[in-house]
Amino acid sequence: MTQAATLRDRAGTFGLSTEEFDLLVERIGREPNALEAAIVGAMWSEHCGYKNSRPLFRHFPTTGPQVLQGPGENAGVVDIGDGWGVAFKMESHNHPSAVEPVQGAATGVGGILRDIFAMGARPFAVLDSLRFGNPDSPRTRFLLNGVVEGIAHYGNAIGVPTVGGEVTFHPSYQENPLVNVMALGLLRHEDLAKGTMGEVGNTIVYVGSKTGRDGLGGAVFASADLSNASQADRPAVQVGDPFMEKLLLEATLEAIQAGVVAGVQDMGAAGLVSSTCEMAYRAGLGITMDLDLVPTREDSMVPMELCLSESQERMILVPVPGKEQELLDLLAKWELDVVTIGQVEGHTNYRLTWRGEVVCDLPVDLLNEAPKYTREGIESDEIKAKRERDLSGVPVPGDLGAVLTDLLAHPTIASKRPIYQRFDHQVMTNTVVVPGAADAAVMRVKGSPMGVAATSDCNPRFVYLDPYAGAAAAVAEAARNLACVGATPLAITDNLNFGNPHRPEVYYQLERAVHGIADACRALNTPVTGGNVSLYNQYTEGDERVAIHPTPTIGMVGVLPDVTKRATMDLKGTGQTLYLIGEHADSIGASQYLETVHGLEAGRVPTLDLTREQAVIDATLHLIRAGLTDTAHDCAEGGLAVALSEMAIAGNTGLTVTLNAPTTTRADALLYGEAHARILIATPDAAATEAALNTQGVPFTRLGTTGGDTVTIALPGHHIHLSVTLSALTHAFTTPLAEILG
Repeated sequence: MTQAATLRDRAGTFGLSTEEFDLLVERIGREPNALEAAIVGAMWSEHCGYKNSRPLFRHFPTTGPQVLQGPGENAGVVDIGDGWGVAFKMESHNHPSAVEPVQGAATGVGGILRDIFAMGARPFAVLDSLRFGNPDSPRTRFLLNGVVEGIAHYGNAIGVPTVGGEVTFHPSYQENPLVNVMALGLLRHEDLAKGTMGEVGNTIVYVGSKTGRDGLGGAVFASADLSNASQADRPAVQVGDPFMEKLLLEATLEAIQAGVVAGVQDMGAAGLVSSTCEMAYRAGLGITMDLDLVPTREDSMVPMELCLSESQERMILVPVPGKEQELLDLLAKWELDVVTIGQVEGHTNYRLTWRGEVVCDLPVDLLNEAPKYTREGIESDEIKAKRERDLSGVPVPGDLGAVLTDLLAHPTIASKRPIYQRFDHQVMTNTVVVPGAADAAVMRVKGSPMGVAATSDCNPRFVYLDPYAGAAAAVAEAARNLACVGATPLAITDNLNFGNPHRPEVYYQLERAVHGIADACRALNTPVTGGNVSLYNQYTEGDERVAIHPTPTIGMVGVLPDVTKRATMDLKGTGQTLYLIGEHADSIGASQYLETVHGLEAGRVPTLDLTREQAVIDATLHLIRAGLTDTAHDCAEGGLAVALSEMAIAGNTGLTVTLNAPTTTRADALLYGEAHARILIATPDAAATEAALNTQGVPFTRLGTTGGDTVTIALPGHHIHLSVTLSALTHAFTTPLAEILG
């Protein structure tokens, strides 16, 4: 058997199909060696090459006056005014966290922070969006505790606050949890850095930790289904050192601000290979590197390990010509490994040598241009039947007050304080709206009146039942959440978490979700500046394939012109008037109530009117900036009654509300339906607020007043009077996560 035949037979071990291996042979006109096949497999993996998703990205809006840097770099950057920019991005560490939750989550934080400071921005906030399975399961508790520990360990140690996020529990994530991490950083416009090689003759400098065998093959590992054998892939999970990353962060930012680097790139997925060949590709140039010069922490490492290790806390810097020694001297004081390992060449190949021999010589374009697949998506008949299910026969419970406490106790809705209290959210002293206080986090920009707000959102049930509407709704909810703290939405990053795209029903979900995000972003003027795709999120056990609920997580940033004019969700004393901006819900379809109380994931996702969404957002921002309210909260999971209760619990103040809605609308829909474009506010000046809302031209309803020690909601047309003590609601809301975390 020839070597080529042997390699072709082993194509799968490199992450290539036999067809892709044949394409590689055709494109280079010869047989690759094993190292070259492995490098191509890593770069053509879904994690690095986006071969199933990149063709869909053309639908995204990516430009706008607020965009300083769009997709294609380490992170997107938006202009927030006064010469300031915010770099932000979201990444996933799903597969690593499934097999080693502490290090999987920790290195997810470390990796996204490097993407931020590689842009010349100082990281100043982290948000995490987490999805887990059955909360009563020992495995879920093991994963949740491990992931929380990993995030806290890394973020707290490096000194970057964890300021927000979300946590969802659903059986589809039982064996395949999702760990999506978003980071933000501040920079001056003039410090914006890019991942390029500069020009021919530039040197390539390796800086940071030594290379080990941890994380080996991580990109390919993250581009395959999980299985019972995945525990054997623990070597594909990286090990992080936040103290080393802190040194690397400071060294990199100092070098950028000193003007001595022409290009900066994080060594992330596929390690040394991806970082260097992506930089060369952006420059349209080639490189030659000597693998013998790569610093190692283990003996007898071979080229494949040196190239594809995903050891953490490593960067590639390309010096400005003539400033090579200045850069090396600057980096040396930080006690990091600093080695010149190669140079930029006029040819367009990716050339590696080891022990005096060329061990890889491949076109840079080939490595960065993975095959692209446009597949046929077909909606699942089973899911379509669930969406079209007639819900008119679902009974209205006799005790709607008990339903309220049941919903508040659902782990997806319940207080996340037991999680975020483990995170340092005040380090750096920028955080002015802390986790749990509002629908989005707010950080001040020191030396400026401005604030930056950030949130992450996705309702997987909506996306499962209707991928287009559900994904668009995630963008809309993120924008509402920013408006609720007084921030103008600017742009998004996304993390597209889906199952195996080779399955037509999964590709259908991905394709329709991308279209939903694109249309919502256009309507709300929030372009896509970058993101991440995580496919193959499904677990194979025997013949059964269990895919996660499709989860296109949306991370959105916004700006507050005056950070002192902001709002939180807590009711602030008695005697204020409560308003609903928007309209009452008229359906229980796709709601958390329907799933929790009736055991049904069914019905149509609430209709999304993006023009109405913008109007509600604008009206809310007007009220906050005019000083008419400092209390606002979005209606989302659990509907109106849950949102009102969350406001009451946060402010330790009761409320009394009357819903004068048509009797043709179900009582449970009015209370627990999850219609879009709805924000609750409380105001001390009802007359001025109503005048302002009339001027804004949005529908609104005066609901009632704050005060007392109960949440009381009357529905006169339905002869329903719901009243639950604040203490009972608070107990239901605050207990579940503490019990799950032990």
